[in-house]
Amino acid sequence: MRRRERFVQDTRLLSNPLRYGRAQLVSQLLNHIHLVENCAVSRATTQLQALRKKNNLYTLSATYTQSTSYIGNDFISGDFNFFTAADPTAGRVTYVDQATAAAANLTFATDDVFVLRADDTTVLSASDPGRKSVRLESVLTFGSPSAMVLDIAHMPEGCGTWPALWTYGPNWPSVNNQNNNQGTLHTGPSCTMPASRTQTGTVLNDDCAAADDGNDGCGVEFAANTFGPSFNAAGGGWFGMERTSTFISIWFWPRGSTTVPAGVSEGDTEVVTDNWGTPVAYFPNTDCDIASEFEAHNFVINLTFCGDWAGITSVWDLACAASTGVSDCNDYVNANPSAFSNAYFEINSVRIYE
Repeated sequence: MRRRERFVQDTRLLSNPLRYGRAQLVSQLLNHIHLVENCAVSRATTQLQALRKKNNLYTLSATYTQSTSYIGNDFISGDFNFFTAADPTAGRVTYVDQATAAAANLTFATDDVFVLRADDTTVLSASDPGRKSVRLESVLTFGSPSAMVLDIAHMPEGCGTWPALWTYGPNWPSVNNQNNNQGTLHTGPSCTMPASRTQTGTVLNDDCAAADDGNDGCGVEFAANTFGPSFNAAGGGWFGMERTSTFISIWFWPRGSTTVPAGVSEGDTEVVTDNWGTPVAYFPNTDCDIASEFEAHNFVINLTFCGDWAGITSVWDLACAASTGVSDCNDYVNANPSAFSNAYFEINSVRIYE
């Protein structure tokens, strides 16, 4: 069964401009959630076994059944569209079509692994189009309630990079050589989060409205092993997200963790989110109408450079101006293609549960 859903918000799970090693996935899940086409192949029957609380405590218990999975060649076999318009975040990038990506080896896959990368050989002049890269958008969509599990072996890293893995919306922070990821929501007006929540991450901002605070959104910072070189050195890990009409939650389990749920690490066809523990980021509907702010979403993977976040002076100076000896992000991206040999995603699987 296939249906069209209209776009509403943006949810970013991971977004951190870093230096990319082998096939690193930026699992950026911000709150602009846009789903283009939703195919509920086998909509999961959800059993809500615990009442949603009004005291900001995480108490959801639900069982979800896998409706869609993306593994290896699924990413380049018609399940995703190649976005080729101008970068909405004004990055120093040119998004290429599928034929160009294949010819330049910017996307490739086996039966088990998918890699998405950027050009790392071409020196650009200031008048040239941006560095060639790829942005994929899923054909299918998912709504609420649902859960998602991302198994990522490697994320892009490197100064100037701004990778993202998200449900529809603009790209978000997690840039350059930072090691911390963020879970962030971007919404319409009048959506805020309580300062005190049951989560393991650190609150960065309580106001989710995209029009406020320079579109920072209501972000939660993850631990240092969730992105970048430290994430890649450990072999990556798993990100989980749950969406309901009353909250959105995000988890992370590093590779080799003794706390990762068996259903997550083994790619089971059924998951019970009650077994996932305390989330890193928890966004309740206490002062935000989650149900009306978020509709169905499609899933997006992209790698851009500089732009409205990674390229602004304050962010560039924080991590990269001194280490590269270059004062401008675009200048660095133009002149140093070999710096992006590690700017790639290596994705084992993406699983959607409904």
